[in-house]
Amino acid sequence: MIYEISNTNTAAALFGKWDETLIWSCLQGVMGKIYADDWNNPTAAMAVIGDFTFFAGEPNAELVSYKPDRCTQNFMIMVPPNEYWQHMITQVYGNKAKIVSRYAIKKEPGIFHQEELEKAVASLPEGYQISMIDEPLYNMCRSEAWSADLVSQFPTYENYQKLGLGAVILKNNVIVSGASSYSRYREGIEIEIDTREDCRRMGFAYACGAKLILECLKRNLYPSWDAQNKASVALAEKLGYHYSHSYTAIEVWGYGKL
Repeated sequence: MIYEISNTNTAAALFGKWDETLIWSCLQGVMGKIYADDWNNPTAAMAVIGDFTFFAGEPNAELVSYKPDRCTQNFMIMVPPNEYWQHMITQVYGNKAKIVSRYAIKKEPGIFHQEELEKAVASLPEGYQISMIDEPLYNMCRSEAWSADLVSQFPTYENYQKLGLGAVILKNNVIVSGASSYSRYREGIEIEIDTREDCRRMGFAYACGAKLILECLKRNLYPSWDAQNKASVALAEKLGYHYSHSYTAIEVWGYGKL
């Protein structure tokens, strides 16, 4: 039996000191949920937020195969803490599971150079403007598939206004790029950056990322970064971050369909 855990302290020890803000969001009760094999003394647990699931404790096939009702998508990125969980996930999902590498970025408060970030924001070509995400821009982000993840974890604008933070670049009142909070934890946000396909390699992600980092610094929030690919690592380093290490994740297509 799998349970949604309301008292997340019962599962916190299983995750140890895992340096992952998406887990912190769940444990802090800010966003996402913790699920486990027991209410009070779990031996296995998972933190689920958006398209990500993080496992902890003893490998548990029932937990791996469990799809919470709130998860309506058919895709999930599962992150195992070790090879035993990795084997369990691939065993449960078979050919629906694809092992990939992701790249962790160091969390280092105080490393950012404000002047460089301000220059990046000011580097936009003529005809483009950068704006913080308000209600009309929140709705515009949701209306396009490529930009939906900028706000997708915040079901209403009121929720985004309370917990989220982001900036977009527009041309002729059309969004072409954005940087926003994929998720929120008490001390900061996890950054999501997307650019419309025909507007990539024009420096927009760099400018948006710089704007969002500056806004986080104003609010004493840490702008955490996790990279899907090496291009994302390069962008993070350009903005002042430092690479930490690669780690294994498993992309599951047909999530919940065993």
